[in-house]
Amino acid sequence: MIELSVLDLLPHREAMLLVDRVYLDGQTAVGQKKFTGEEWFFKGHYPGDPIVPGVILCEVLGQSACGLFQEQLDGKLPYFTGLDKVKFHHPVRPGDEITTRVEFYRRMGNIYFLKAEGHVADTKVVSGQLSFAIVDR
Repeated sequence: MIELSVLDLLPHREAMLLVDRVYLDGQTAVGQKKFTGEEWFFKGHYPGDPIVPGVILCEVLGQSACGLFQEQLDGKLPYFTGLDKVKFHHPVRPGDEITTRVEFYRRMGNIYFLKAEGHVADTKVVSGQLSFAIVDR
């Protein structure tokens, strides 16, 4: 497994740089994010019973997926073009560390289609299909 530089790989920065680490494991991108409880979204989602919003979990999957595009991203940007069949299987809470696995399954022109899952320990917490366009900056 090869660790990639998150800051070199992704255009995101504070407060939307969400992944802590991204690895390339053969044809699979693996991401990790530890939710500390200090993240901005916990203030309102939900006070007294904080859980990670589903849209944030989708963004973590998407940022992890960029590991698959590292060679295509020179001078280009990855744009999310779609989410399909996304399911939230279990809540993610402060203190949890999610590990994501994303695999390529189809390409149409500059659109890439991927399958993704996220787990906290052995529990699947999110799954779905993602699509991205690789576009000029």
